[in-house]
Amino acid sequence: MQLKQFTRIQDTPLQQDVFDGIQYFPECGGIGIFVGTVRNHHEGKAVKALKYTAYAPVAEKMIRQIEQEIQAEYDVSYVRVVHRIGSLDIGDIAIIAMAYASHRREAFQACEKVVERVKHEVPVWKEEFYMDGSSQYVEGCCIRRDQGSDHHTHRKHVHTHNCTDAHKSEKLPLNLIQPDVPVYQWPL
Repeated sequence: MQLKQFTRIQDTPLQQDVFDGIQYFPECGGIGIFVGTVRNHHEGKAVKALKYTAYAPVAEKMIRQIEQEIQAEYDVSYVRVVHRIGSLDIGDIAIIAMAYASHRREAFQACEKVVERVKHEVPVWKEEFYMDGSSQYVEGCCIRRDQGSDHHTHRKHVHTHNCTDAHKSEKLPLNLIQPDVPVYQWPL
């Protein structure tokens, strides 16, 4: 069977029909699906809309690599993720992840893990626009795994992964390239 080929970073509304159907995986009895949408609040501020930007060539490669790693780690038959970029309104779909496995537990675990890895490792940035007219890039988690260990908390969840704290005090715009600021490169 030939699996569907689709880009993992898309600038049009996301649809579940880009994923391969479960009927092509007769060994699977469980489907894990996550659909992430734009919510109307963040840390006490009313959100009007948001905009995702990405370094698409690297983001594509990294998502595909993460999918393969999660598929092997959880011994599941299928793991795919698609992430939206561009301007999104409240309720728009920002990410869809799907995993097929023999049993529900593995499907749910693989789906959750692939979303966490994409969120924390892939070069996709989110700018939120608030009802009061202000906007800001949302501080994401570290996307570098080659530095010392880091443990930090986001409102309702905790992460432990490799990260350097050096970047946390810097508030540089993501679209500004400065020659004296180190630029991290991801292999293509």
